[in-house]
Amino acid sequence: MRIKFLTLGCKVNQVETEAMQRLFELAGHSIVEEIDDADAIVINTCAVTAVAAQKSRQMIHRSARSGAVIAVVGCYAQESPTEIDADVVIGTKERARIVELTEAAAAQKQSFNVVGAVGTEFEELPHIPSRTRAFIKIEDGCDQRCSYCIIPSLRGAVRSRSLDSLRAECRQLNELGFKEFVLTGIHLGAYGKDCGLRLIDAVTAALESGRPERLRLSSIEATEIHDELIELLKTDRRLCRHLHLPLQSGCDEILRAMHRPYSTKQFAALVERLSSEVPSISITTDLIVGFPGETEELFERTVRFVEELPLSKLHVFPYSIRRGTVAASMPDQIEPAVKHERAARMIEISNRKSVEYRKQFIGARVKILSETLTNGVVNGLTDNYIRVFVEGAVELGKMVEVELVGIEGDGMSGRAL
Repeated sequence: MRIKFLTLGCKVNQVETEAMQRLFELAGHSIVEEIDDADAIVINTCAVTAVAAQKSRQMIHRSARSGAVIAVVGCYAQESPTEIDADVVIGTKERARIVELTEAAAAQKQSFNVVGAVGTEFEELPHIPSRTRAFIKIEDGCDQRCSYCIIPSLRGAVRSRSLDSLRAECRQLNELGFKEFVLTGIHLGAYGKDCGLRLIDAVTAALESGRPERLRLSSIEATEIHDELIELLKTDRRLCRHLHLPLQSGCDEILRAMHRPYSTKQFAALVERLSSEVPSISITTDLIVGFPGETEELFERTVRFVEELPLSKLHVFPYSIRRGTVAASMPDQIEPAVKHERAARMIEISNRKSVEYRKQFIGARVKILSETLTNGVVNGLTDNYIRVFVEGAVELGKMVEVELVGIEGDGMSGRAL
């Protein structure tokens, strides 16, 4: 069969898609780029927000018109298994059966829905990255249960990958020539909580076994940045000088209502420490605006808090009601127009901070990992997460030294040296 994959959502979903692609390839099937060429379409869904769930529904509906076998996987399938009309429906476990069930659906003209309780063990799947940067899933699930978040009920409790398994994949990626590894998980900083390990153990294992030129961490909570990790950021240049620390609100009253495990004072102290001790570090964050009970005064407090922090970018989300969460039944829900107005204001602040951060590097010499080529322009990331655009003959998949010339779009223009 010829298989087309469609993926929504986070980096973990992207890794899981790559793993399922590998399962089909090992079974003798081929992966295609166009829906019209596909005998089967696998849709890896997301449900973190109401918009993501809606996009998942729309993608399923559009794909059904193709006449191909439709397999729906992931968080939206776990959330709403009885609402999905597809040949195969798998939630956030049983992905190892995707080939078996898709083949059976095609051969028997029969549908299969195997969504059950969330997983209790880390699901090991063969994985060959399809991108220049190798994303490595080392953790699944979340125990934090923020009042707005549906993910713990869809992904289950924290499950960690074994260090032996991680070391084996890192050695394989090294042999395949990958220059940058990215450790990712649903709650990455909780790695090892279930088995007596810590995130620093996984970081050390990846650096020692894979010997990458770069190791990057995906999103991690501020409360999980410990002295050992900061020391490694200061002393080992392979560990990328970029941390994504979700803030969600710059107001302590809202943080408490969200069930977030820190105060604004604690968050600010960490950001200031990192900025002081790790030169040129890029600190990005997530913000939710329009959370229930967020008055204009409380929103303005968040604005002032964010303005004062040395952040390089904000990812801004209007609060989204998710059924079954604590926040969904809270009083003082905010009107959609107000949420979107606040989001637009925060995005303006983000754009300004991003430009301010990047300007300090004009004239600097840095290395980028060249990722893609479009119309004669190569783009890639610096270790501190600046996207650089370079014209000319630059080999893809390599570390390239460039001089940063100026601001360009959401990145910078560069000249290959």
